[in-house]
Amino acid sequence: MTPHPRLSVGLPVYNGEEYLAESLDALLGQTYEDFELIISDNASTDGTQDICRLYAAKDSRIRYQRLPRNVGATPNHNRLLDEARGELFKWASHDDLYGRDLLRLCVAALDEHPDVILAHTDQAVIDGDGRVTVPYDYTLATGSPHAPERFRSLLFEPGGDDFYGVMRTDVLRRVKAMDSYHHADRTYVAEITLHGRFHQVPELLYFRRDHPGRAERANPSKRSRCVNLDPRRAGPLHPTPRLLAEYIWGFASSIRRAPLSPADRRACRRHLAAWMTSRVRPGAGERVEDRAPVDPAHLTVSVDDLVAGREGKQP
Repeated sequence: MTPHPRLSVGLPVYNGEEYLAESLDALLGQTYEDFELIISDNASTDGTQDICRLYAAKDSRIRYQRLPRNVGATPNHNRLLDEARGELFKWASHDDLYGRDLLRLCVAALDEHPDVILAHTDQAVIDGDGRVTVPYDYTLATGSPHAPERFRSLLFEPGGDDFYGVMRTDVLRRVKAMDSYHHADRTYVAEITLHGRFHQVPELLYFRRDHPGRAERANPSKRSRCVNLDPRRAGPLHPTPRLLAEYIWGFASSIRRAPLSPADRRACRRHLAAWMTSRVRPGAGERVEDRAPVDPAHLTVSVDDLVAGREGKQP
């Protein structure tokens, strides 16, 4: 294990045996190798522990940690950042796939652009078998030099998995830790972008897997999703109206905490007010996963060609 890896990759997992090995193969097969992979097993009850220990025995870059009880997805994510030793950090999902050059190109982008605080690549949704179902263009203006424009774009534009980009660790440690109310990951990324601009590498290398066992689908209600994020959200003290109110307040408090000029702060608040008004309109809240899948015959990308460990698999 490198004593001071440049990049820390944090992978939280709970009962991820179905896809975990594929994701580990994709991460450990990256062309960029100066990283540690910290796995935090949230007291899984399936074969996750055996898979993690097997891979950790083969690759010294892995630090495997198993929690004695399920603390919820949000605390498990946050503790990984606390454990990170690298100047750069990335969260990884146990069921997603990553093209071989994803880390290398994102680190190179951060080196080339010192003012950029997060770098990611183009993305697509894949199914349980790893077939692309919805490739999508990144239309967010997170590369703008103007904080209000970045913030407005994150509010209004669908798509983007910036949460899983490669980020500067010192910036992450300056923002408030991720919370567990409805869509807390969105307010978290919104606060990050108020600290600096993002960079999108124009290569399709990140594949987000959509399957019945994914947390969003296994927990269809707002309440159940929040309890999955943190078991302390269960019970009468956390009704759905409170979870939604905390979501709105999360954006507002991000604006208050961020290092903005008075004019930029006012602009961000105007964008937030306009967004809140827009949410009552029909069709608000579009999700990329809900778009019509593409015809496989029209695809020019092969996940098996791009992702380590999938050599020889049938599309």
